[in-house]
Amino acid sequence: MSDTPAAADSAESPVEAATRVFTGHRELLFSIVYNMLGSVADTEDVLQETWLSWARKHGQATAPEIDNPRAYLVRIAVNHALARQAAISRRREAYVGPWLPEPRVADTSDAGDRTLRTESVSMAVLVVLETLTPLERAVFVLHEVFGYAHAEIAGILDRSPSAVRQLAPRAREHVHARRPRFRADPVVQRQVTERFVAAALGGDMASLLRLLAPDVTMWTGGGGRVPAAALRPVTGREKVARLMAGYASRPPADLRVRFGQVGGDQSAVVFSGDEPFAVVVMDLTPEGDQVREIYAVTNPEKLAGVRLDETPGREGDGDRA
Repeated sequence: MSDTPAAADSAESPVEAATRVFTGHRELLFSIVYNMLGSVADTEDVLQETWLSWARKHGQATAPEIDNPRAYLVRIAVNHALARQAAISRRREAYVGPWLPEPRVADTSDAGDRTLRTESVSMAVLVVLETLTPLERAVFVLHEVFGYAHAEIAGILDRSPSAVRQLAPRAREHVHARRPRFRADPVVQRQVTERFVAAALGGDMASLLRLLAPDVTMWTGGGGRVPAAALRPVTGREKVARLMAGYASRPPADLRVRFGQVGGDQSAVVFSGDEPFAVVVMDLTPEGDQVREIYAVTNPEKLAGVRLDETPGREGDGDRA
């Protein structure tokens, strides 16, 4: 057996070794923190803080060797995320209109996004997670999404195992009461999304009404930056259809639509020229044949990371000048 890898490792500087380990776990850390915060920008900040903490640890000559770097990094990242929750909560209190998570667009051709594809929760669940306490949300994400045992979570959060066991069912019951254990088939979700966009852009009210569940709710997260965005959720088939018809009657210039995966959902990404205009996610009824909730993220600040040439999927037939 060749000893070349060992020799290469021994030649690494402490900074190179720290960078290699951190990079190897970055996607996992990003996914955990994003599911805790629902914000790409805040997640990037938390990962930067995590890296600095990790690098400082490696820079200490007398620091003991870390037996489980993954567990150590997850613990640092989760606690930095919890520390950031207070500032995020203050921003959301002043937010205009419904708050929706910042979309994270997946590059499904990149092997580095496997964690994103397999361990991302839907937009609907992210919205429900906003109603949990920070600790409840951390426990739910770690246990329900990433499969950590209660004892492991206790070590990450510096809580007793009994405290975690109390938090876990409370968080799970809260989420499942508002979001039953159902996830649409991705193929069906994609098909319904494409049909919905075609009907909306074509002004086909009859098709829109057939696609919408009677008690459908539409959430438009413009943050006060988009004049046409509704400041409150709109509920009811006819009201939502009229709202969509109104949007379609004054489309953005050089409209383009791409269909692909955003977080844990098949979605429509709308562009005005090369600039992102909206990310639209449909949540379906358990039968999968109608839309029960629509989430339209239109706040330009939350769309800053969405680029036309990086958006997966195929071009829709909604191109128009």
